Amino acid sequence: MKILYSPASPYSNKVRMAAHYAGFSADSALTDTGANPPELIANNPLGKIPTLILDDGRSVYDSRAIMHFIDRDTKGMLYPKNAGKRTDVEILEALCDGVCDSLLAIVYEKRSHPPEKVHQPWIDRQWEKVERSLDHLNANLPKTGAKLHAGHFALAAMLRYIELRFSGEWQRGRAKLKNWPAKFEKHFPDYSKFKA
Repeated sequence: MKILYSPASPYSNKVRMAAHYAGFSADSALTDTGANPPELIANNPLGKIPTLILDDGRSVYDSRAIMHFIDRDTKGMLYPKNAGKRTDVEILEALCDGVCDSLLAIVYEKRSHPPEKVHQPWIDRQWEKVERSLDHLNANLPKTGAKLHAGHFALAAMLRYIELRFSGEWQRGRAKLKNWPAKFEKHFPDYSKFKA
């Protein structure tokens, strides 16, 4: 099996960290989505990463579908069996992925337009979503122990991405969130291997 990924993609990092933690064996293949590589396009018509290519030739995408596939394959390594707890984990994952969606919208707005055409109200709206979500996370951090779950990996990947693209712009007033990666790394020592 193979995961097509980019090191800067938070969704790729979430999936690759979770796969590593769960003992899900898959090679990682560095993929440039901007070049529309044939292997990616043939396996995901959206041309997005991550994409998981299975041994039987089928493919799985997007990141949450891949996370659920890994969970089923590893007999519940990423999501709790209890329905209420599972819902909590899925909501945490959705929130962290949503923050990444907003961060990427800001990055693409700045990257794809000349400065005079950048739509600042759009950027401001996305950043408001980010700040509300970060405040919520700072006040409601998940318990982090030896048994990790999908939400932990989504949070770790999101914080890695926001630090990559918006270093120094998000930490003030959020000490718990700022310090969380060090706590996470105690239970997932390979966190540093998944840097952009």
